Amino acid sequence: MQISEAWLRTYVNPAVSTEELVAQLTMAGLEVDSVTPAAAVFSGVVIGEVLATEQHPDADRLRVCKVEVGQGEPLQIVCGASNVRPGLKIPAALIGAVLPGDFKIKKSKLRGVESNGMLCSEKELGLAEEANGLMELAEDAPVGVDIREYLSLNDNLIEVDLTPNRADCLSVEGLAREVAVLNQIDCQVTPLKKADVAHRDTLDIRIDPVEACPRYLGRLIKGVNPQAETPLWMQERLRRSGLRSLGPVVDVTNYVLLELGQPLHAFDADKLNGGIRVRWAEDGEELALLNSQTIKLDAEALVIADNARALALAGVMGGSESAVGEGTQNIFLECAFFAPQSIAGKARRFGLHTDSSHRFERGVDPFLQERAIERATQLITEIAGGSVGLLSEAVADVHLPKRLPIELRRQRIERLLGLLPSDEQIAGIFRRLGMGIETVSDGWLVTPPGFRFDVAIEADLIEEVARIYGYNNLPSNRLLVRTELHKATESALELDRARDLLVDRGYQEAITFSFVDAETQQAFMPGSEMITLQNPISSELSVMRGTLWCGLIKAAEHNVNRQQNRVRLFETGLRFIRLEGQVLQQKMLAGVALGSAHPEQWGEAARAVDFFDIKADVEALFALTGCAALFVPSEHPALHPGQTAEIVASDGQRVGLIGMLHPNLEKQFGFDSRVFLFELDQDALLAKQKAQFKPLSKYPSVRRDLALIVKEEVTAEQITTCVSELQEPALQTAVPFDVYRGKGVEAGHKSIALSLTLQDYSQTLTDSEIDAIVCKLLENLKNKIGAKLRD
Repeated sequence: MQISEAWLRTYVNPAVSTEELVAQLTMAGLEVDSVTPAAAVFSGVVIGEVLATEQHPDADRLRVCKVEVGQGEPLQIVCGASNVRPGLKIPAALIGAVLPGDFKIKKSKLRGVESNGMLCSEKELGLAEEANGLMELAEDAPVGVDIREYLSLNDNLIEVDLTPNRADCLSVEGLAREVAVLNQIDCQVTPLKKADVAHRDTLDIRIDPVEACPRYLGRLIKGVNPQAETPLWMQERLRRSGLRSLGPVVDVTNYVLLELGQPLHAFDADKLNGGIRVRWAEDGEELALLNSQTIKLDAEALVIADNARALALAGVMGGSESAVGEGTQNIFLECAFFAPQSIAGKARRFGLHTDSSHRFERGVDPFLQERAIERATQLITEIAGGSVGLLSEAVADVHLPKRLPIELRRQRIERLLGLLPSDEQIAGIFRRLGMGIETVSDGWLVTPPGFRFDVAIEADLIEEVARIYGYNNLPSNRLLVRTELHKATESALELDRARDLLVDRGYQEAITFSFVDAETQQAFMPGSEMITLQNPISSELSVMRGTLWCGLIKAAEHNVNRQQNRVRLFETGLRFIRLEGQVLQQKMLAGVALGSAHPEQWGEAARAVDFFDIKADVEALFALTGCAALFVPSEHPALHPGQTAEIVASDGQRVGLIGMLHPNLEKQFGFDSRVFLFELDQDALLAKQKAQFKPLSKYPSVRRDLALIVKEEVTAEQITTCVSELQEPALQTAVPFDVYRGKGVEAGHKSIALSLTLQDYSQTLTDSEIDAIVCKLLENLKNKIGAKLRD
């Protein structure tokens, strides 16, 4: 909201500068976005009166004017404006004046006739973008007075960024009330002054949905002067609030809206058919609006209608067919209270946003309507005359908002704010805020006014105390938090430890949205049932992710598109799947890797990351818990058929997937290098084996290396599993360290070299004992997987 500082100071004028005033408002929660001068910089312009005009002897469009400027002798000024005439009061720039744009006025000759100044329009003074002639001032404007002083142009425009809960400050009076309480002074409010009734004609008012419109007031004003003009002071205040003058009646309704915060509307009474009815629109009913837009209504739109048609979209905008025009002489002035929930969202449905809808959606004082319509009546009759009729009102008291007392406890104030202002300070704060206050034993009963919809509970009142007392005046105390130390369990690994390990291995943590676009979800989980959001932020964020890969692959794509040729990302978070009609949330840890296996260096030849690099990263995670993980060949629609493995825990539970991105998806997402992915169940990953003590042997260990011939489909993991199944106490480790295919190994087979470490806890092993163990091992391998020693 933008207002004039000078207008604000007519209500309350504290002894503070503009900068201090802005700081006060901002610290009170009414953040000021900008402060700009009300007019461009100019000087040397005074009020002049045109005494006489003569035709220029050598120019048809120029007039030679005698202008009184309060300097004794009138000045001769040549002017080409179409509206220059004797008796006109106008701004006159004297010799030496400087107009906006650093335009200096000098003595000159126009077509041979001397000119000692310049008569100015609004455009030339920087008060308007366009002008059709000289700026015409009021007849009583004092000649010779500086125009900046007369129009209060040494003013500032203050733009306040209000939060939705502070609708009470969407008016000059509302802001003045805040300034008054912040400076502990009184505010001069616009009093209720009832108009003198000259006739008793009224229009019948009927409200159908009383819950949507509990109060509606209207009044006929006859014989308004259609030739009347809005006074300059009102035009200026409207201009400085961002509104242009549209004629006296409309200007008055806009002025009262800015002054009091209550929207009003004026109908051309001669265009109405019968009485006024507030009703829900009919499906398909059309309404031509003031902005030349025709909208098609439905049964959820509230309208103001007569006996024949809809006249206005209630609380939003009037209709063009009943609008006040240049020839309007009889008007029906209306003022209503609409329940916020009945107006909220209605303007946006039709692509509209108006000053009225902005206020009604947030809440207007339900007891302000009579004061507003009387104020508007007063201004209209002062400017354009007219015969005032009786005030008609339709009201349903039961549906008007009720403001009940709220208990405010001294102890609660001190506990939340760290201090307790005096009783006089608290009472003064609430009285100046327009609230009723009554002292009780342990505090007060505070009754919010009609315009404070945001005050409903005790915490709201305490916030008001803090806000007005000054946030910067509250004490700063260290928080005293009593926490209970929980026992650290050996059966679970901390997630932070897993994160640290991945960071140590070159990964960076990513945080992506829990909702993704349906196309990406379909690519990674084809055929799965999607969990669609009812109100998505955008079409690209319309479904809940079924895998963390959706966000990670997009993050990797974003990095690759910005010349990052080595990407390592991981994420921890929830995935969402539908199972047996229910939505399940599973905590997952996922990662993506692409590009070179190592950062650029000189000590090792560059190579691309491969399946075994990322497999080593996953194995390192499981090594933290002491649990073994099996990698079983598998298939997944998003992964390469030949480089995909299912990760299985030692108890046979499936805990994750690992593999290379399918070539089709690699092409779809625009990658030009192989991309590897893994995803693990967090709970399964973090399940930790308890550490157990194992004594050290004082006897030497022996290493034996075996080269085994096995079929191509036999995995090294199957070999080590056979070794562990032997349960030989002296056999400590069995580690595959080489794989060979080629000469000396028949087709369909391979050679795997196995390193055995043997050590006994009670004696030094002899060759015969070692040979017996090895023979037993080879026999078990032969029986289980068909392995034999390589010749």
